[in-house]
Amino acid sequence: MKFSTNIILFFGFLILALAVFNGLTADTISPEFQRAEILSGMSGIGLMLVSLLLKEIIPKEKNREDLQGDQGFYLHTNLNKEIAEELAWGSHQILLATSAATILVWWNDKIILKRGIIGKGNFIPGEICERSRKSQKLISLVKTKLYPGRIEFDPICLDLPSIIVYPLETKGFVIVGGWTERSFTRSDEIWIKGWSDRLTSRLINKE
Repeated sequence: MKFSTNIILFFGFLILALAVFNGLTADTISPEFQRAEILSGMSGIGLMLVSLLLKEIIPKEKNREDLQGDQGFYLHTNLNKEIAEELAWGSHQILLATSAATILVWWNDKIILKRGIIGKGNFIPGEICERSRKSQKLISLVKTKLYPGRIEFDPICLDLPSIIVYPLETKGFVIVGGWTERSFTRSDEIWIKGWSDRLTSRLINKE
């Protein structure tokens, strides 16, 4: 799309330049000639404006980080069928429909799901997770380089560019890591919260 907008901008400049050149080299100026010059000049300027507007409207593609880890899927062995199916379905949808690279679910002091890019460390919730638990609110680290506490998530996947933490009441967390900085939109957050609340209800009912 960037290539297409550059072409539009080029032709806008070209039409405007030809209109100016034609006006400067004309021997006689008639009303018809003036109207043609105005229309061609407006066409060139219009194409340039369209090109600039497209560059503003169309979001720039972000390059994915080269995250360290292997693609994997882990479910805790002591889960009943309904919970296992819910975890498998929900994690698949989040990885498919958002810019998530990895997802981890922590419940009752243990990991019950890891999916996507999986690191080799042993994750233990730290300060950021505890802050989410106490506030009972979603925490979004849109640019983890700005947060020294991000190292608590390195066992999930080293150097995740962006992270979402959402509490499962007081008993756990859903942690989603993105491929790039500012990976997640507002609608992504709503979807993650909605599925996490549904998961919490099912986990509590099965205890």
